Amino acid sequence: MKKIAFLSLFSALSFFLNAQLAPELAVKPTEPSLTATGNAPPFAATITKEDMEKYLTVLASDEYEGRETGTEGQRKAADYIAAHFEKLGLPKIGDGGTYFQKIAFTAENWDNGQIELEVNGERYRHLTDFLSFPSANSDRPTFKTDEIIFLGYGIDDPKYSDYKGVDVKDKTILIYKDEPVNGKGVSFLTGNTDLSNWSTDWRKKLEVAHQHGVSTVLIVEPDIKKAVGEARNSLLSSEMKMGEGGQAEGRYVNNAFISSTIMKEIVGGSKSKKFVKLRDGIKRNGKPAHMAFNAKLQMVQKKSTRQLIGSNVLGYIEGSDPKLKDEVVVVSAHYDHLGKRGNSIYHGADDNGTGTSTVMEIAQAFNEAKKQGQGPRRSVLCLLVSGEEKGLLGSEYYSEHPVFPLEKTVADVNVDMIGRTDKKHDGDPNYIYVIGSNRLSTELHDINEAANAEYAHLELDYTFNAKNDPNRFYYRSDHYNFAKKGIPSIFYFSGTHKDYHQPSDTVDKIMFDKMEKIGRLIFYTAWELANRDERIKVNVTED
Repeated sequence: MKKIAFLSLFSALSFFLNAQLAPELAVKPTEPSLTATGNAPPFAATITKEDMEKYLTVLASDEYEGRETGTEGQRKAADYIAAHFEKLGLPKIGDGGTYFQKIAFTAENWDNGQIELEVNGERYRHLTDFLSFPSANSDRPTFKTDEIIFLGYGIDDPKYSDYKGVDVKDKTILIYKDEPVNGKGVSFLTGNTDLSNWSTDWRKKLEVAHQHGVSTVLIVEPDIKKAVGEARNSLLSSEMKMGEGGQAEGRYVNNAFISSTIMKEIVGGSKSKKFVKLRDGIKRNGKPAHMAFNAKLQMVQKKSTRQLIGSNVLGYIEGSDPKLKDEVVVVSAHYDHLGKRGNSIYHGADDNGTGTSTVMEIAQAFNEAKKQGQGPRRSVLCLLVSGEEKGLLGSEYYSEHPVFPLEKTVADVNVDMIGRTDKKHDGDPNYIYVIGSNRLSTELHDINEAANAEYAHLELDYTFNAKNDPNRFYYRSDHYNFAKKGIPSIFYFSGTHKDYHQPSDTVDKIMFDKMEKIGRLIFYTAWELANRDERIKVNVTED
């Protein structure tokens, strides 16, 4: 998707161009307007780069050891944020009269490297040839089979089912990870180029396999090196999930993502040409097909688990309007990062010390307005979550155990990595990626556009908002757990860079001028949401 530059507040021509340049937004060319930001500028001005740098220097310091969830570094970061909220005089609305919402996590990893895969006598290496997530598997010391069934994409849907008429009980199946699309990229499930959740949620395939009595699922990953790279940081420490563990048992089938090399070993020999013809036929005509292979498979999947405690940190500014204060605008960011690997500290200055520092400043700005008798009409919750790097767990926990009813939650304004530039914008920091603003509410999109036109004058880049964006960032930050519940959500993001998820993501590389400008835009957007007469409406239905 092409970029959308600064929009004039009153120019109909700009909105025409907006529609032409970014059809994925599907926003009517109306003139966005602000109705409640007139007295906001003095409070926005309290959001400063100096304060942001002060907070971030602490959060990304060696002392905090990368803030990995469940570690002492994460607890120190939570205490630091809580001390900031206490200094502001914010009420303690968390567990036991604190600023914290405690979360029990189960950390899992493969016990002493006991994760093995062998096909036809050939031993393959974990994190090189295949990948298996502890949290999506049950303990299984040794498993053997000499038959593997290719089952297309492992989908069971009214519009397309690989399972129909196939006996897979106690069988091992081989599937592709996405869904069948024709030569023009049109999905046989959705009827257009948008992919269904069978592609976006691979665990759904494990659940349906369990329902059909499947024993093991092998998922073909054409780019295993990339997949391993994206998962390496979490797997080299521990995967986490909420609760007491054991969620894979009774829900998921044991599984592994396998390379094309392993797949060829399974389907190779005299049947390989028939397999290719059958596989390509599914893509060509959208009709399921299956095929059995004689291949000797042996797997070992033995894990260890331990219990950890993390916490979300809650900064609450109560609304001033008796009729509106029960409604809440959430401003969120995750404060956890990757922690340590050996002696290397993954500082996480941009990811997501920048978002955390920004939300701390936004809390201060709203609180200053309240102290001067001009506080937000609706309440504002500044929500700093942990467990994001482990799978958006902290925001998921809040969405399942909300402090304020979700039906009273107006929107989530989420901030994740806003202190650097990516390759596309190298040398030009005056931009911000905006993701999700129109997915549920065109009003939310319009408000942010108007706030930017009036105050910030940033380039708003909607590249990653496209539904067919391969990075799928919309699904990869904490706002998504609110969006899944039907709450309008907007996500501010500057993109990735060479130091992303590296020890070199340090404070000295942060562009604090850029952070200040983006922080003020976020504040203006949140201010409008909290102060306008009418609550924004959900007027878009997600596919």
